Amino acid sequence: MIIDCHGHYTTVPAEHADWRDAQVAAFTDGGPAPTYPAISDDQIHESVAGQLKLMDERGIDMTVFSPRASAMAHHIGDDEVSAAWTRVNNDLIHRVTTLYPDRFIGVGQLPQSPGVPIERSIDELRRCVLELGFVGCNLNPDPSGGHWTAPPLTDRNWYPFYEVMIELDVPAMVHVSGTANRSFHATGAHYLNADTTAFMQLLSGDLFADLPELRLIIPHGGGAVPYHWGRYRGLADMLGKPRPAEHVMRNVFFDTCVYHQPGIDLLFDVIDTDNILFGSEMIGAVRGIDPRTGHFFDDTRRYVEALDLPPDVRAKVYEHNARRVYPRLDTALKARSR
Repeated sequence: MIIDCHGHYTTVPAEHADWRDAQVAAFTDGGPAPTYPAISDDQIHESVAGQLKLMDERGIDMTVFSPRASAMAHHIGDDEVSAAWTRVNNDLIHRVTTLYPDRFIGVGQLPQSPGVPIERSIDELRRCVLELGFVGCNLNPDPSGGHWTAPPLTDRNWYPFYEVMIELDVPAMVHVSGTANRSFHATGAHYLNADTTAFMQLLSGDLFADLPELRLIIPHGGGAVPYHWGRYRGLADMLGKPRPAEHVMRNVFFDTCVYHQPGIDLLFDVIDTDNILFGSEMIGAVRGIDPRTGHFFDDTRRYVEALDLPPDVRAKVYEHNARRVYPRLDTALKARSR
């Protein structure tokens, strides 16, 4: 089977997005929080029809599905606003996974806010995993929205959350949200900056020596990391750290959300296939058709197929690596005899 490890609910019903606008306006004006609207199953069916159509066309069996990353917007409002927004987002993802249990499985947003201890996110993580059946979470290394006021991912302030991740046996995708810094375009700069920054933070520290069971996915093909792999190998040597393959890559994984063939070729040439999970992030940051190929940029399966990988390696990238990194996904699939 083919598992897409990186999907976002970017086509939510309009009422959901309208409620968010009203919530932010109420916070700004000092008014009461709005009542969340009733959203029917039919509206949810309609909202994911395009996603399902593309999954069928591209042969994707299951998508690991989470709230829209750019809309998490942890820098907007306060921790109460973020907690309420997080909860309705995760509840909506749960409804999708309940209506389509064979096509979507949930990953949760966290109620992070600038300056708020990460321990405040633990209860929502537990709810997502233990009550909603989610298999992981999206962890924002920069809740400030492009100002990078949070400590590095290797700082011990993060450890209480990591310890619960290990207890629940779930990974986190290290994924920022929208940006409040006008210097950084959200999907073209901030996302890729964050991917690269997260990797360098991990390379510089000793997180996995302390927490060897922790698993993190760095999306978008690892940002600039594969392209500059020699730089990171050299920096590890200069910093007195073990080789990245030993120091970081036993615990860190990249997806295939890279939107042209040369980029995928490079990713697979540099990064061990045990560390690559198939992902497309459709319908997401890049939705157009590549005039050079006549196919959608985010049709990443085409790029993987063009590599002519041995069947066992292709199966790892498409399925087995995801089942290993997301054990609760593997358990859910086995329960359905898949």
